[in-house]
Amino acid sequence: MITPVLLCGGSGTRLWPLSRKSYPKQFSPLMGDESLFQASAARLAGEGYSAPVVVTADAFRFIVTEQLDTAGITPGAVLIEPAGRDTAPAVLAAALYVYGQDPDAMLLVAPSDHVIPDAEAFNATVAAALPAAKAGQLVTFGISPDRAETGYGYLELAAAPTGDVAPQPLKAFVEKPDAEAAAAMLAEGRYLWNAGIFLFSAATIKAAYEKFAPDMVKAVQGALDHAKSDLGFTRLAATQWEQAQAISIDYAVMEKADNLSVVPYLGRWSDLGDWAAVWRETEQNGVSLSGPATAIDCTNTLLRSEVPGQAIVGIGLDDIVAIAMPDAVLISHKGRTQEVKQAVAALKTQKAPQAESFPKDHRPWGWFESLVVGERFQVKRIVVHPGAALSLQSHHHRSEHWIVVQGTAKVTVDEDVKLVSENQSVYIPLGAVHRMENPGKVPMVLIEVQTGSYLGEDDIIRYEDVYARE
Repeated sequence: MITPVLLCGGSGTRLWPLSRKSYPKQFSPLMGDESLFQASAARLAGEGYSAPVVVTADAFRFIVTEQLDTAGITPGAVLIEPAGRDTAPAVLAAALYVYGQDPDAMLLVAPSDHVIPDAEAFNATVAAALPAAKAGQLVTFGISPDRAETGYGYLELAAAPTGDVAPQPLKAFVEKPDAEAAAAMLAEGRYLWNAGIFLFSAATIKAAYEKFAPDMVKAVQGALDHAKSDLGFTRLAATQWEQAQAISIDYAVMEKADNLSVVPYLGRWSDLGDWAAVWRETEQNGVSLSGPATAIDCTNTLLRSEVPGQAIVGIGLDDIVAIAMPDAVLISHKGRTQEVKQAVAALKTQKAPQAESFPKDHRPWGWFESLVVGERFQVKRIVVHPGAALSLQSHHHRSEHWIVVQGTAKVTVDEDVKLVSENQSVYIPLGAVHRMENPGKVPMVLIEVQTGSYLGEDDIIRYEDVYARE
């Protein structure tokens, strides 16, 4: 059995405005009804795979479990990083966790935001790599390039691949090249794109870290030894974790190891590194449309609306990407979408919330979004999952009106507890201790009208919370 290790962090800047720090691209349904994370988990949930180990951030822990539950997948463990430290500590934490259960366990490490449409072909490639990994090799997977791509790192082989799906010696890792170097590597034929996917045994990768990054092993093992269980999550200890160097697994281990093999993957693959990559994966006759989008006499163009009922129309466009969100719109030349991170940086300088915050604020009980914000008032839509409950709380600076528009809410206001059905409302006075719950089996939706002198999310005093938030 192979244990998938799904890396589920990231800053979410390259596919802004759909992807943001508070809700990065792996959780969005970019390529269909399921998210990239769900697709990655499902791809590695078939025969021969055990329950996945997910490494993620505290802010995403409930999104991870909710999306896995929706996909019908139960994780073997969800490890919570106290802070982002790049891929080397994240992979090591998962490896040490699994090593403690079975030193000979095979680990398949994969980012959770890649697109691999042919799961059967990918799993056949993993099976072809398994004997080498069992023999003590650190196996990485390379993608046969079809263009001179400057956005990917490369794997240099000793000889041009034969077309067989079989382990081959890896000569070197190559950094992201400029256009001239990428064209030369494509012409030479000895280079594959570095997919950042690895297969090895827990014992083999542990030994590699002990040889090349012993200080990291000490720090991460300490974080694991002092980890705390929290609602089924494994919280790595912050004090020890912060001593681990922030570095990629390529730099920390792989580029120094001499027991490396690469297996070419011949199927389609993309890390969706920018909107141009999304266009390549979704275009039909040169145009990619998503949501209420219409293209008239457009070529090589992507139009996407994430706002129900808000149409986006392009006329006579060529090489254009246009993304419409409720709070932001991106319009870019398709050849310059790698520069989106500069737009995010500019918005951060302006302290614009759109730089990092997603319009929908996802919480363990559901989500909410602001519909209207004005002087001393705000209107929100709140969706509460079946059986979920918000914390018992109060506010210093605002009162609230709740109008239920779908389902039934169980509402607590001080000592009063009652059921509020569709088309009924309830008033929450300033300072009242209150809570809303969804006792039903369908999502509960309500409209909240806040009024007061301060409407920030930090105006909350929590008295009880089933999700152990402070």
